[in-house]
Amino acid sequence: MTDNAHLLKQHSFVELGARQRARALLDAGSFRELIDPFARMTSPWLPKQGVVPQADDGVVIAKGSIGGKPVVVCAIEGNFQGGSMGEVGGAKMAGALELAAEDNRKGIPTAAVLLLETGGVRLQEANLGLAAIAEIHAAIVDLRRYQPVIGVVAGSVGCFGGMSIAAGLCSYLVVTQEARLGLNGPQVIEQEAGIEEYDSRDRPFIWSITGGEQRYASGLVDAFVADDVAAVQQHVEHLLHKGKPEQERSSQYALFLQRLGQVDTTTQIDPAAVRSLYQGEQP
Repeated sequence: MTDNAHLLKQHSFVELGARQRARALLDAGSFRELIDPFARMTSPWLPKQGVVPQADDGVVIAKGSIGGKPVVVCAIEGNFQGGSMGEVGGAKMAGALELAAEDNRKGIPTAAVLLLETGGVRLQEANLGLAAIAEIHAAIVDLRRYQPVIGVVAGSVGCFGGMSIAAGLCSYLVVTQEARLGLNGPQVIEQEAGIEEYDSRDRPFIWSITGGEQRYASGLVDAFVADDVAAVQQHVEHLLHKGKPEQERSSQYALFLQRLGQVDTTTQIDPAAVRSLYQGEQP
């Protein structure tokens, strides 16, 4: 098969909505959505601020199986409020993860897949959103003791803010070329440090620092895949069958703090320096 023929057979994962992504990952016929849009679990705070809510609050929760293994999928809709996490959507995700942990304690080995397209906390819901994200963090740490929690950052929103911490707590992370992963978004960095430090309009530079390929080369994620539904599904299935990692990445904080301590903050960092830093090479 020629390269062009292969491309014609690809189906973009990035172009799918949250519900479509969840359905695409699960085994055929196993998709079952919990608290779907007909439940009308909307944010009570957005209408008060003149924002039209979404019936599922931008978070899709589905149970099913991947490669025959029971999983719960939590998918964030990046097209609604930039994938921001509010009280309702955060509670749906945290509750799903908590119930998965309870399943494991009852002898039902349920893993989790998080489809992360989010800018972090929803500013309109402030502390309520932050509390929800904290509950998600705690639920991930609880569940990963039993089964792997796999995060997928595909694009085009990326994963930032408090939800990037959720990504860092996952047992494994899968990214595409279009993905971005970082604690602070480009516009926030530019606002605080100036355009000379970080130009949010310089897309090649941004992706070279926080893009999927760079994060994979830096050892901060576990799989770098093509923007293809089958490729993403196969890698997620592989990681589920692999089971829990021998050591969680988040438990290696001393190593990462030591490397970050080597950063020369007097000059603007470049892609090569980022890669060398995380690979443990001397700057």
